[in-house]
Amino acid sequence: MPELPEVEVVRRGLESHVVGRRILDVDVTGARTARRQPGGPAEIVARLRDRVVTGAGRRGKYLWLTLDGEHSAGADCLLVHLGMSGQMLVTTSDAPQVRHLHARALLDDGRELRFVDQRTFGGWTVVPLAEAADGTRVLLPAPAAHVAADPFEPGFDELATARTIRRRDTEIKRLLLDQTVVSGIGNIYADEALWRSGVHGRRRAGALTLATVRGVLGHARDVMSDALAAGGTSFDALYVNVNGASGYFDRSLDVYGRAGRPCARCGTPVVREDFMNRGSHFCPACQTAPRRGGARRTRSVR
Repeated sequence: MPELPEVEVVRRGLESHVVGRRILDVDVTGARTARRQPGGPAEIVARLRDRVVTGAGRRGKYLWLTLDGEHSAGADCLLVHLGMSGQMLVTTSDAPQVRHLHARALLDDGRELRFVDQRTFGGWTVVPLAEAADGTRVLLPAPAAHVAADPFEPGFDELATARTIRRRDTEIKRLLLDQTVVSGIGNIYADEALWRSGVHGRRRAGALTLATVRGVLGHARDVMSDALAAGGTSFDALYVNVNGASGYFDRSLDVYGRAGRPCARCGTPVVREDFMNRGSHFCPACQTAPRRGGARRTRSVR
């Protein structure tokens, strides 16, 4: 699944190439692409045709296009689920059709916005905007209203988020992946941020100092910023930006996917272990594992 920097790369591409364009016609051929829409493909077509794209939004890994200039609760937006392999591509309307093309929108400048999805876990849904559940009055697609702010958002409160994390008596990595606590970090960047911080992912959040937790969040933001500058992290041809170019930040990863290779900091072989149906990568020397059962919180949380 694309991580936050990849989704942000796509959002920026849509902002550059699609915002301001009117949708003249829509074709949705993949039934699974419209499975989240109660009225199926026909409803998506009816609700997108003759609409103007006025913005490209993102929170965490959620991506959407606002429509017709309305930015108020109840206004429509096109929510894009990228799933495991979804791609939003902008092409000329006469470009050859590619395999796994499931939806396309003809724009008023003669180009097409195409949704290509090899594994068909993604899709399009036209949904209303709603206020975020955190009380900030930020407008999000209704299905994403529960999702917490991510470290790239101007309104992200690092101190408040760190305090929330320290109140939870569970593993720090589990909380970094909890979209109701902080969104968008994902497995790759959680491992990278924890390595940069020298913190093992199974350490109990409540046993860490507030400064340490803030450091982890800061490193998460920094490593994702580095990935964004490099165009995202790609491990195969499935992730591309709207022009079809792949990211290359995987060449700069320090720990993720490097099991058995020397730690870039101390030379100790990197270890991979199973965690939440994923793989966690860490240096056993730089990131000391907690005692069996994990260290418990022994200090008050302020």
